[in-house]
Amino acid sequence: MSPLGILRRHRVAALLGAALIISPAVVSLAQNAGNGGLSNVAATTQTPVAGITAPNGSFAPTVAAAKPAVVTVTTVMKAQPEVMSEGSPDGSPFGGNSPFDDYFHQFFGDQGMPAPKTPPQQQSPRAEALGSGFIVSADGTIVTNNHVVDGATSIKVTLDDGTELPAKLVGHDAKNDLAVLKIKANKALPTIKWGDSDKLMTGDQVLAIGNPFGIGTTVTAGIVSARGRDLHSGPFDDFIQIDAPINHGNSGGPLVDVSGNVVGINTAIYSPNGGSVGVGFAIPSDQAEKVVAKLMKGGDIEYGYLGVEIQPVTPDVANAIGLDHPGGALVSQVNDGSPAAKAGIESGDVITGFAGQDVKDPKDLSRAVADVAPGARETLDVWRKGKAAQISVDVGRNSDDVKTATTGNSSAPGTDGSRAPAIGLGLMDITSDIRRQMNLPETEHGAVVASVNPDKPAAAAGIQPGDVIVAVNQAPVKSAKQVTQAISQAGKSGRRSVLLLVERGDTQIYVAVPFANG
Repeated sequence: MSPLGILRRHRVAALLGAALIISPAVVSLAQNAGNGGLSNVAATTQTPVAGITAPNGSFAPTVAAAKPAVVTVTTVMKAQPEVMSEGSPDGSPFGGNSPFDDYFHQFFGDQGMPAPKTPPQQQSPRAEALGSGFIVSADGTIVTNNHVVDGATSIKVTLDDGTELPAKLVGHDAKNDLAVLKIKANKALPTIKWGDSDKLMTGDQVLAIGNPFGIGTTVTAGIVSARGRDLHSGPFDDFIQIDAPINHGNSGGPLVDVSGNVVGINTAIYSPNGGSVGVGFAIPSDQAEKVVAKLMKGGDIEYGYLGVEIQPVTPDVANAIGLDHPGGALVSQVNDGSPAAKAGIESGDVITGFAGQDVKDPKDLSRAVADVAPGARETLDVWRKGKAAQISVDVGRNSDDVKTATTGNSSAPGTDGSRAPAIGLGLMDITSDIRRQMNLPETEHGAVVASVNPDKPAAAAGIQPGDVIVAVNQAPVKSAKQVTQAISQAGKSGRRSVLLLVERGDTQIYVAVPFANG
């Protein structure tokens, strides 16, 4: 099951949002579920981590070195009464444009608590929210999560010694959920150093430092539970999973190694009850440090853009197209007018390298392209129809409404038709009636999947009734007969699987289907 599937099944994903706190004319904690309200604190249970031992019997030296650089970030967000009654337009307290709305709904469902309506003579309500951060430069440069400060009208930072100072937002990046703040102090401030998250291994000990629920700076210990977690919250997800207890309000605080260096930024949790159950997530420092360096220069970040829809190369896909090992990013569709289209990238190409870097999976390609400045000319290593090739491409500019990789998930009804051998598909030609019923363009050719045998490989591979098969093993097909013949030919050639290019709604995806005897 995919990570997203797990989230939907258990409804336990919740963003580690900034904890709302009480102040005059401020919406109360209990009326803002999901942001660390007092009602949540009372119900919270924390799972102790057994067997965590410091290298020398105590983490005190590490904490003493790191804790002075950890700060509390308090933000004030002005809200209109009609907005506050629902959170965001869809009920999320993170705001309608937050990349974390889905996770809020998966955890809280439809149990949002509306805030009271503002009396006629009362001033406009304000929401005061709490998060964490850490100082990376003695001149007062602070790193935190973007969702901690998103939409803030004012930001205040509380130092470890209790000093409160106003903060300015220098730059922010919603895609990576990172923000940089700046404060002015009449002294050099304690700092914390970046560590090397790439060296982290599953089982390494880590400490999480922050201000959970606004109770004060807190340190918890745990281990790295897993690497490379994708929560589908953004295009660059590569989270470190940890079991050190973190809660609402820890957002933006540092995850440090036993040497006291920052190896991650605590950002999200899985939780069935609003509190820590030992499954938390942090942005890796190696990813964050690069973004922060750009944000320190001020403003937003521009990302590179290719304009392709891509998917993983599974062993079955690799076998079907003649690759000796799975890896790379399979291009399922090229967006019209995109840099990829202009460069000659084709559906069915497998991108195995970009700008001299190996591409192991679609995430590798997304991150590599995003890191390139728009306008740069780079080289793609491509596997096309059994041969390796290189293609030059002028990288474009990514905006919020374009993606490097997307997948579709729609279907349409069908009826019985001719039977394709081995993989369990019922196929039929695209007739005028079918074209009209399915709203297919006149240029559409291929075969409609009329039925799928639930006990055969096609069903297990995800083929659905209503899918239109437009190519088999990267060769276009125009009829059900051609699809059947191409599948049969693939089996006779000794392949263990066949690669189908499937059109589903407005999206094309490649699906590798193993043969029943494979």
